[in-house]
Amino acid sequence: MSEPATLEIISDNISDDEVIFPPGDILSDEPPLESDLHRDQIDLLIRILKLWWRERQDFYASGNLTIYYSPNQKKSEHFRGPDFFVVLGTQKKDRKSWVVWQEDGKYPNLIVEILSSSTTAVDKGLKKQVYQDTFRTPDYFWFDPVTMELQGFHLVDGKYQEIQVTTDGRLWSQQLELYLGVYEGKLRFFTTENQLILSSEELAQQERLRAEQAEERAERAEQEIARLREALRTQGIDLESI
Repeated sequence: MSEPATLEIISDNISDDEVIFPPGDILSDEPPLESDLHRDQIDLLIRILKLWWRERQDFYASGNLTIYYSPNQKKSEHFRGPDFFVVLGTQKKDRKSWVVWQEDGKYPNLIVEILSSSTTAVDKGLKKQVYQDTFRTPDYFWFDPVTMELQGFHLVDGKYQEIQVTTDGRLWSQQLELYLGVYEGKLRFFTTENQLILSSEELAQQERLRAEQAEERAERAEQEIARLREALRTQGIDLESI
């Protein structure tokens, strides 16, 4: 399994007095999302993965959040805002941004970009290059919520190699140990057994359906018992007297 890069601090003989260290609560600086499709898709991925890994305390999953990675530890240079990313082997807590030099030099283990007409060229070009050469992020995917285009790459010997699509049209993430695939027009996670990982809303709906089905079965059982009792009465058999 490939490991993401860690930050290398470049001093260039700068003294401690000359280095400006920004505060630890640097805010994210990402522009508004392009559409409801993009916002809903990012939110869905975050919520489902957090629910699936609810017992884990060793990861951070977020989206449309700035990653600051300046070797000079400056907010004003070297930053990117992936649509969705996951960092493994870190503390599970809320953050205002991901500041690499304040996170033990850790970069994302997985990144997903949601394509749009204004970002496709950058996502497939410059960002892919940055994620490969600087972040060294092991798994990189992009998804177009309009055309349903889904493509993934895994870092092999420092270069991205395209991930082969399964017969079900899904892509394997070595970092998450889950499949990514399209379901009802949305990018979703699937287990190693190709089972769709449900959202909290879908789980609640599933439970309601089970409860309704159980209630229907109970009603049918009561109706059948009543029918049998009536059939016995017509034959002169009173169950209450037995």
